[in-house]
This record gives sequence, C-alpha cells and structure tokens, in this order.
Amino acid sequence: MEQDTDLLGHVLLAVAHEEDARETARVLKQYDPGQVTVAHVIEKGGGAPDKTPVSYSQEVADESYAAVREYFPEANRHTAYHTNISEGLFEAADAVDASAIVFRAREANRFVRLLTGDIALKLVTKAPVPVIALPRGERSEDD
Repeated sequence: MEQDTDLLGHVLLAVAHEEDARETARVLKQYDPGQVTVAHVIEKGGGAPDKTPVSYSQEVADESYAAVREYFPEANRHTAYHTNISEGLFEAADAVDASAIVFRAREANRFVRLLTGDIALKLVTKAPVPVIALPRGERSEDD
C-alpha cells in the first residue's frame, strides 16, 4: 500500500481554547494546508468528577472552532471526550484519517508541565501520525 506523503494534506489542528485556536490557525495559514479538521478534547474524569462541567467545555470547543474558521472557513470540527488529552488527539487523528497532527506549543513553567503531564512531549513521542509543531513567533521572509 502506497502512503500519502503530503504532511499538510489533511491536518488535525489541536486547540485548547479560543485564543490558542485563533493564534494557531493564524500561524498554520502561512503553510497552506489542504484540509483542516479542528480537534478539541474535552477531558473526562474517568469515574471521578469532570474537571470542568461538560457544557462549559463544549462552549470552549465551539468558541475554538469559530476562531479557526476565521482563517479556514471550510474547516471540519471534531470533539473528542477522553480521560487523556494526547490519547484523545491520537484517536481523533485516526477517526478523521489525518495526515498529521498540528499544534502550537503553549507557554508553561515546569510545575505546570509536571501537573499536565506535558501533552506536547506525549504528542511528539507517541503519536501514530507525524506531528508538526508550529513556531511560536512570527515567520519572516529570511526564515
């Protein structure tokens, strides 16, 4: 079976909230992906109470999707419910047949990374498809 080698053919754009979604979509736009599916994982408690009410988390997801559509009006949306954010993204990538997972690393100190399990590290070391980490800063003509 021949594999598609176009990494930007159908990207799964992982977003956390509206501001993150808008900024990540803005940076991704420069790379002209073929198809974009926006993914937001609503973290479930797995037998324990959820960290945030599901209705609030769904509202955050809807705001994130709207922000991405400012840059990619035809973007698809995929909401995943999972106890582990990175695993939820892996399952989402499989479900939509994504060529790559795209994300933009967020600022976090060591303590926050310890508490969150450093999702970015899990993405780049355990993903079933290629992972593209977008730059945090502006891209200039000299880059």
